[in-house]
Amino acid sequence: MKTEQKLVVSGVALVALLGGYFATRQGKEANTKAHTAAAAKDLPKVAVSKEKAEKVTKIVVKSKDHEEVVLEKKGGTWRLSKPLDALASAGNIDSILKNLEKLELGASIADNADDKTFEKYELDDKSGTHVQVFAGDEKLLDAFFGKSGSRGQLARLAGTPAVYTAKGYSAFLFNKDVKGWRDTDILKFEDGNVIALEIENKSGKFSFTKSGEKWGGSYYARDAKNGALDEKAAKWDRFDEAKVKDVMTAFKNLKASDFAKDGADTGLDKAVDEGGLIKVKFKDGNGDFALKVGKKQDGDNRYLLKEGGDGTVFVISSWSAGWVVGDKEKFSKPDEKAKDKKGDKKGDDAPDMPDMPDMPGMPGMPGME
Repeated sequence: MKTEQKLVVSGVALVALLGGYFATRQGKEANTKAHTAAAAKDLPKVAVSKEKAEKVTKIVVKSKDHEEVVLEKKGGTWRLSKPLDALASAGNIDSILKNLEKLELGASIADNADDKTFEKYELDDKSGTHVQVFAGDEKLLDAFFGKSGSRGQLARLAGTPAVYTAKGYSAFLFNKDVKGWRDTDILKFEDGNVIALEIENKSGKFSFTKSGEKWGGSYYARDAKNGALDEKAAKWDRFDEAKVKDVMTAFKNLKASDFAKDGADTGLDKAVDEGGLIKVKFKDGNGDFALKVGKKQDGDNRYLLKEGGDGTVFVISSWSAGWVVGDKEKFSKPDEKAKDKKGDKKGDDAPDMPDMPDMPGMPGMPGME
């Protein structure tokens, strides 16, 4: 056979082989896709649709690190009902419901897992994060979420032996202590709407009023012997209105850093002696509030109670609390005269410097001999 004929035959054979290879590959890919699609159809649906999320009335979460928390929607408001009764963070609840809309199960890791397998994957009652979601009496989700590693986030549905990978689950939204579920908002107001502010503590009473855009201040000293307030405001030459604006900054979006534990010695029953009182009045008279600040809780953070509120005892930062417990100097401009006097005194008391001896000339240097 001539060389040209051999080449033609070889080319035809190669084309046939390649055609067979690609046909086989396409067949395998089609078969894989078909099986994958079929498997995906067989996986349980766990996502909570937006429509159903709007009807959720109860969420129960228990993890290995924290005690069980029950959150319930009552009269349009989310509250904790276990382990205590308290207002819940609506923002946290909303984030959870949005997260559950994205939740789905992926590959099957084990079809018939036993208790040891659940323990290994941290999907048992002791180690897993157990999430239950209800809409009235209907249970929308009852699942455990466990380890997260190279295979992804592992999960199982309660009462079933299968273990899956899960997509869309955000562990940080569910793994919280009780404090993390509570509503930390205390106050929210527009400082431009405030027309009067009063603070009283063991050093005296401060009265601040706003005229136009300018703040004025009066200070009533407290008698050191009997604790009574002076009837007449002391002259306040160094009053600093910028400090009043700082108070507004500290309280207009006030949030709790913590909450009082049962039986804590808060000092709120003697707020004037232990911390202070603050009252704020608005232009339209709506939203006026009064707060009691008590003893220190941790470091310089202090307990706080909103009068007329639900009785929740919050803990606020030392910076915010500092404005309520501060003395007259806290709201005053620096005393320049005192500074000058201190500087003069320091100058008068400074020792005289001894006369410096004449420096001997240095050979070889002109002008220094």
